[in-house]
Amino acid sequence: MTSIKVLGRGCANCKATQKLIEAVLAARGIEAEVEKVEDLPSIVKYGVMSTPGVVVDGKVVHAGGIPTRAQVEQWFAA
Repeated sequence: MTSIKVLGRGCANCKATQKLIEAVLAARGIEAEVEKVEDLPSIVKYGVMSTPGVVVDGKVVHAGGIPTRAQVEQWFAA
């Protein structure tokens, strides 16, 4: 199962990013564990200095601002 972490302290952009990811996963029928990481030391551990950040299966795929739907779909393209 795909593991996704949304890194951020709970701002509106972080919440919007998580909703967008969940919408794309649902539309594509992909099962994944989406985890919200709000602990600053954990966020910095990934090298993300601008939130929201997104980690897919241990790899940082996005940092800073809300990604576009096309970007999110690319992360899960087969």
